[in-house]
Amino acid sequence: MAQDASADEGAAHALWRSFAMIIVSEIGDKTFLIAAILAMRHPRLVVFAGAFGSLVVMSILSAELGHLLPTLIPRKWTQVCAALLFLVFGAKMLQEAREMKAGNEKIQEEMKEAEEDIEGDEAAHDGTGVVGADGAEVVALEAIEAGTGRVNGHVRKRSNGRSPSPTSTSPAQKSLKSYAESTRNFFSYLLGPVFVQAFVLTFLGEWGDRSQISTIALAAADNVYVVALGTIVGHSCCTALAVIGGRYVSTKISVKHVTFAASALFLLFGLVYLYEAFYALEPVMP
Repeated sequence: MAQDASADEGAAHALWRSFAMIIVSEIGDKTFLIAAILAMRHPRLVVFAGAFGSLVVMSILSAELGHLLPTLIPRKWTQVCAALLFLVFGAKMLQEAREMKAGNEKIQEEMKEAEEDIEGDEAAHDGTGVVGADGAEVVALEAIEAGTGRVNGHVRKRSNGRSPSPTSTSPAQKSLKSYAESTRNFFSYLLGPVFVQAFVLTFLGEWGDRSQISTIALAAADNVYVVALGTIVGHSCCTALAVIGGRYVSTKISVKHVTFAASALFLLFGLVYLYEAFYALEPVMP
């Protein structure tokens, strides 16, 4: 009976940790702003479905990756690794917050980057862009006209000719790119281009992000299903907020204060996992 109560308490703590981690990590993040900008240009429900669907997939993948770690190393040391990871992230975020200026200047920079990502993605798939000197980066015409889209000092239009490119592309890379384009076109026809754009941009923006790595650490240290549920619920709240009023929220919050709160939460998680690793998981002697 006591073991069941302890398990329920541990699950509740894991659910709260994963939910809180997503909230403080994603509010004002690039994926948050991407969803906000897309929702101002396209139907909100479609944008929410695409962005949230991507985050659900990402949460499940990250949780499963974390679930594999305890099968490779003892649970005690997964707790220690998770603690060290959260302590490092917390210290780094604390330093970043101290160096930030007050106000919403930082979030405006993130907003600009998110808009450039969206315009670049649209330019790459509707032919309304130009190609950088390396032949890889596509810049939207709107960015060129605004004077913000020059790559290495100059740009050139995409050509159908056979003029050599400064950067050669291997046949395998061409084949992979062609396959990716075909897959995206298929799903765009099946689910709609707006849904696919929201899904792809969110997935790429979230891959390798601090919240993904933190989800892996949480799943390695706690119940994988509870962690996945907590992150999914957290992402649903953040995405809904972004779609409904992300632009307004971005003008009212201070990234400096949010980063301070996130650093405090991450440091707290690190201390909790250290305690659990060396005390809570120790067997009780008769």
